[in-house]
Amino acid sequence: MFDLVDVIKSKSSAEKEKEVLTTVLFHQTEECKQLIEEAYRFEDIAAPSVLENQDSLIQQYVREENIEIVIVELNKSKSVMDDMHRISHLLPNSASVIVIGSEDSISTIRNLKSLGYYYVFWPISKQELIDFVRNVNENRNKNSGLGKGRAAKKVCVWGAKGGVGASFITAALSMELSKDKNSSCLVVEHNFSGGNLDIFLAVSQFKKREVSRGALANSLDETYALSMTRKIHEMLHVLALESNDIADHEMKDYVRTISENLSGQYNFIVEDLSSSANSLSDLTYVGQQADVLVLVLEPTVSSLREAAFIQAKMEELGSTTRCITVLNHTMHERSATVTVKDVEKFLNRKLDVVCPYEPQLGKWVLEGKAIFQEKQAISSSLNTLTSLLLGEAIKPKRDSIFKRLFRGQ
Repeated sequence: MFDLVDVIKSKSSAEKEKEVLTTVLFHQTEECKQLIEEAYRFEDIAAPSVLENQDSLIQQYVREENIEIVIVELNKSKSVMDDMHRISHLLPNSASVIVIGSEDSISTIRNLKSLGYYYVFWPISKQELIDFVRNVNENRNKNSGLGKGRAAKKVCVWGAKGGVGASFITAALSMELSKDKNSSCLVVEHNFSGGNLDIFLAVSQFKKREVSRGALANSLDETYALSMTRKIHEMLHVLALESNDIADHEMKDYVRTISENLSGQYNFIVEDLSSSANSLSDLTYVGQQADVLVLVLEPTVSSLREAAFIQAKMEELGSTTRCITVLNHTMHERSATVTVKDVEKFLNRKLDVVCPYEPQLGKWVLEGKAIFQEKQAISSSLNTLTSLLLGEAIKPKRDSIFKRLFRGQ
């Protein structure tokens, strides 16, 4: 006998078992969009969210939703690697990323793999695509595959000497990355007995986490590591520790172990290496472990000599760490003992960023202003630094800081 109730129950059960792969597609062509939507429908998989491949849409969407798989179409791209480098900071490390492109190149596959991204060559059939997506999802469930190996970019901000503004640059860079560029950041403090990083980050009633010697013997996991950080806002955390009975070199090793455990949680780890707390072993660490070194100096002879030493040491180490030089005018340009030309000649390279002297800077910092958002010359310099770090094109300025500093010199 035909039982309508059984049929309805059976249908309801089937609907509950519908396969779900939480996916978002950022597409460039209607053809790719149509194929992926049809493939998901044909296999009765929950439809992916679909948006145009625009940086602003990627930036907005992936942080607001809990995404497991991100598909990025780059069939119209002139360089798949360049485009993925440009948007990598927008993608959460927790998501598996599949890139679809028309570049039939082993080097493209290899380079994307090194970044922790999968690559699919276009054109592709619907069945091949679904099989690939399911394989990626299976890897996620097993906690294996490329997504597992994607780690934060490590940026070390090094002060050529004390007082050149390394902590200020660290704070400004991490604030712009997290607030304006929507990239998750962990700021790591390497000063274990003071420092002003909390002031530059506009954090009130800041207290570093106390560490006892017994903690060094404990095993570290991601949960414990997260408990040692302080949340500034959703996209920015700080790791700042102190101890009364642990030597600085032991604390540095401990902090680096913690940050390594958190590497998969952030797009960037920005380390504040102010000169007063640095050593040659720190420089070796930067040369071997950092992706980017932001070398901050001021226009004085002593600062310039130290910067040249650091640059030479990096070359001696054979380091592949990318170096961005920042000349920070902590005094009025007229009081500088060396000029921009002097610095570039002595370092035998062009300066990447020049921060002009700003007499109101201290006041703005104490007022809690986000300097990178202000319409000031120093704000423009900070924006340039962030853009250089991200590989963004630098917009030419009608009256550049370089021209201003060269006048009368």
